[in-house]
Amino acid sequence: MSGATILFTEMSPDPDWEDDFNHWYDSHHIRVRAAVPGFLSAKRYCDPDRPNYLAVYEIASEDVLQSTEYQKVRAQPNAQTAWMLSNVQNYSRYVGNQIAEAKRDDTGDDFIDCPYLYAVFFSVPDERAADFNAWYDEEHVPLLLKCPSWLAVRRFEIIEGEPQPWTHLAIHYLDDLAALTSPERDAARDTDWRKRLAEEPWFQSSTQVYESIGDRFNGDT
Repeated sequence: MSGATILFTEMSPDPDWEDDFNHWYDSHHIRVRAAVPGFLSAKRYCDPDRPNYLAVYEIASEDVLQSTEYQKVRAQPNAQTAWMLSNVQNYSRYVGNQIAEAKRDDTGDDFIDCPYLYAVFFSVPDERAADFNAWYDEEHVPLLLKCPSWLAVRRFEIIEGEPQPWTHLAIHYLDDLAALTSPERDAARDTDWRKRLAEEPWFQSSTQVYESIGDRFNGDT
């Protein structure tokens, strides 16, 4: 189940205790958070090339993150959680509110459980946000969705996060990584509108591919 808000968080364990990290995350960390009222579901992913792990939590609204229940979970970790969070590397945490969603006509709502995510972060100046959003929603996404393996795109405005000052996140839901080298993607990146935006200094994205691992955790709604 998807939500109006997401919590997008990454961390990298040391390879020497990677198995312990995954057991802790699956058996405790994600379950404690998914049990907070307003957490709808959660899914884990990994970088195919290195031990970097992502969890995407689907949340009813940003207000859930200010709730007493969630604040207690964050403020009172058990000993193992405190140790893990103190020793992982490459920690990041971003909260985003959904501002757009589009999917192929032949794609159902289960696209959020697809095999791969392609995440794209931007830091967009306020005065350029309207043009950027229009380009993404009106031109870029429709062209990408012409690819049969490009199932859906959800876009978010980042309302808080660290360590980078990103303002926008697009999560692309892919059935096959071949979508990233498809003619449809090439066409989406070769338009006059995109070329104009790409000339501006802020138009520098951060991208990452993630592979799905395990089942979706359903929350206590």
